[in-house]
Amino acid sequence: MTICMTGTEARLEGDWTLTGVTRNIDSLALSLQQIEPGSSKHFRVDCGQMKDADICGLQLLNVWMQCVRFRGVEPRLVNVPSKLKHAMHILVGHCGIDTYPETVMLAG
Repeated sequence: MTICMTGTEARLEGDWTLTGVTRNIDSLALSLQQIEPGSSKHFRVDCGQMKDADICGLQLLNVWMQCVRFRGVEPRLVNVPSKLKHAMHILVGHCGIDTYPETVMLAG
């Protein structure tokens, strides 16, 4: 699991399963420090390089996105691979994932 930050975009990469997130959880806190509070209305979260995700990874992603919102910025998931989009709906769809043609948002 990796988060690469550039301006108003984060690129999520790798393994977002329990194994992946426990090895790299510190990168989530570091990435939040790079987001200026209220710096931009929208923040793109590119999921195109996510290889795998499970309920643990998706829950952690949801918490991370809530923290981004607390900084006054609205995160939007984009480029979600269809396999992961399907998993998001199965695992936490009833808990607030909204799907848009090119964007998926974990609702807050």
